[in-house]
Amino acid sequence: MAVESGESGASGGLTEYIQHHLGHNRIWGGPSDGLHLDSWAMGLGLGLLFCLWFWSMARKATPGVPSKGQAFVELVVEFVDGQVKDVFHGDRSFIAPLALTIFMWVFFMNAMDLIPLDAVAFGIHHIAGAEAAHHTYWRLVPTADLNTTLAMSTVVFFLTIFYSIKAKGGWGFTKELFTAPFHAHGAGAKTALALPNFGLNLVEYLSKPVSLAMRLFGNMYGGELVFMLIAGLAASWVTFVPGVLFNAAWAIFHILIILLQAFIFMVLTVVYLAMAHEKH
Repeated sequence: MAVESGESGASGGLTEYIQHHLGHNRIWGGPSDGLHLDSWAMGLGLGLLFCLWFWSMARKATPGVPSKGQAFVELVVEFVDGQVKDVFHGDRSFIAPLALTIFMWVFFMNAMDLIPLDAVAFGIHHIAGAEAAHHTYWRLVPTADLNTTLAMSTVVFFLTIFYSIKAKGGWGFTKELFTAPFHAHGAGAKTALALPNFGLNLVEYLSKPVSLAMRLFGNMYGGELVFMLIAGLAASWVTFVPGVLFNAAWAIFHILIILLQAFIFMVLTVVYLAMAHEKH
């Protein structure tokens, strides 16, 4: 990460500043592949933080007048449970906690976009020096990494397959792949429509995780780029004050995107699992 947008702008301009901030801290690979350590560590840390927070609130919960923290957690839980109840009409003992986990975890990861871009570099600069800061890559927003969103949507995909087989049985699920959405009467018609039905169902099943991942990634990646553009353009003293104002305005608007994308990912997950229980 660059230490300051001004230093980066002076050395290589706005393009170099953005490219530098789009770099990942990679291990087990070269400069263009390998495990993205920053996305993995940030996602894991934020997930553990969410679990610790809700666990501590659950331990401190009282039947009387709740504290502000307990009231907030109860509000979130009731909100998510209400959304699940409206969409999923079966047993919610697993789906509701899953939806709550997805909503809060994605929200936490999205909220990292509100942290100043050079916060990590600023700390490294004062601890290890400017050279170490310039060669350190650490992106704070895991959901702006396609690897993260694809991993999450892949888990949702396998859960959809699992619940489809659980609700319809192995033979029922396989039969549905070849007999829906175009139903036919007669052996000849069923045979003729078997491959088209299978092709359509295959496209439908595979498009769900791809669209789920790309929607979240695209919105968060685009928001991160806007923050980088504003920070790069505010590198000089002439544009510093307008840059700060634009950054504050975009951050306030971006809060809506952060919440909305977490909500959409959660709702679509519940919708896909509810569809898995339905028969054509």
